[in-house]
Amino acid sequence: MKQDATDITFMILIRLDSIERLENIIASISALSQHFNTTVYVLEADRYCNNVLRTILGNKVRYEFVEDDDPILHKTRYFNLMMQKVETTFVSIWDADTIVEDITIIECLDKLRRGEADIALPYNGVCLDTSDILRKLYFKKQDIEVFKCNTDKMDRLYNRILTGGAVLMNRQKFISIGGENEVYYGWGDDDYDRYIRFMNHGMKIYRSKSVLFHLSHPRGENSGFNTELRQRISKGELYKTQNRMK
Repeated sequence: MKQDATDITFMILIRLDSIERLENIIASISALSQHFNTTVYVLEADRYCNNVLRTILGNKVRYEFVEDDDPILHKTRYFNLMMQKVETTFVSIWDADTIVEDITIIECLDKLRRGEADIALPYNGVCLDTSDILRKLYFKKQDIEVFKCNTDKMDRLYNRILTGGAVLMNRQKFISIGGENEVYYGWGDDDYDRYIRFMNHGMKIYRSKSVLFHLSHPRGENSGFNTELRQRISKGELYKTQNRMK
């Protein structure tokens, strides 16, 4: 039986730079739809609309396409635009390559609904990259146990504790601290910035004890710093946020 999650919108931003990313977003949305009655809002931003994703997803999601010739995907700006169109009490910034246990989402929603959290993360900060082999096995089985039974065969996506990938928030509380920081252009430290601003404003944070699974995919220019200047700007802005309101 599906869980009622009609009070939250899962926002997924995508640029289909590989067939793997297409497969991943389908798998991620399927995992959410399998367990929850909820709204998944997908915004695809690219040079032109080929209608592939729109056709595959059909009426399973709320889909929007924005024409964007910029090779760098300005994630923070798009998430702010999406949030203006969301009316649910809670909102989630959800990565297109994310798989988590449904029980952790239920935990997070419960904390948000009770007012015991303003931001909730359905994992403990550890994100495991599935590898191509386990990713394909998951696609065949459609069962998260494939990952849970093979955690020792996966590498961490990053060695540090993460704060993005799967984030559930009270929408008004997020708006009150400024939403996404649009100084971050493309891939960067925006997830840390968001998390730190929640802390700096004295808001309640909840973390699940589970791990996050990242469906492997080729990593292009929107999956890392592609210039030293962009890295300096990102790190500089994060430093400002860390030292603000302390």
